[in-house]
Amino acid sequence: MATMHCVPLREATPEIAACLTRWENDPYLVPLSRPNRSQEDLERAQIVTPDSLAQRLVYQRIYLIYHDEQLVGEMSYQVDPAHRFSKIPGTAWLGISIGEAAARGKGIGRQALRYLEGEIRAAGLARIELGVFAFNAPALALYQRLGY
Repeated sequence: MATMHCVPLREATPEIAACLTRWENDPYLVPLSRPNRSQEDLERAQIVTPDSLAQRLVYQRIYLIYHDEQLVGEMSYQVDPAHRFSKIPGTAWLGISIGEAAARGKGIGRQALRYLEGEIRAAGLARIELGVFAFNAPALALYQRLGY
C-alpha cells in the first residue's frame, strides 16, 4: 500500500530547490499557482535556490510531501501575512502544491492538508485562510470537500 508522509523543511538543499524550481515552472501548474497578468508573467521562469528557500523559512513554515518515499509536493503556511483577506490576528495562510503529476488525484493533497491543519492547531492558531483561482477546479473541489 502506498504511504504518504510530511516532513518539516529544516534545511534548504540544492536537491529540494531543484524540485521546487521544476514545479514552479511546470506549464500545468504555473497558471494554477501564481498570478499571471500577462503572457510575459506566464512564461517567466521562477528559480528557487537554496538561499531563496532559506529566506522563505524565516517567515513561512514549509513541509515536504512524500509518497512512497518520493518527494511529490510541498505545502506551507504563514502567520498573518499582509495579503490575507481577514485581518484577524493569528490567521494561518496556507498553500499546497502536488508537483509531481503522477501523484495528483490520489488523495495525497487531502491527507497532506489534514496534516497541515494539525500543525497549525499545534502552533496555537485557530484560523486558516487560503486563496485559489476560480478556474482551479481540482483545488476548489479539494478545499470544498475539506470544508473550506
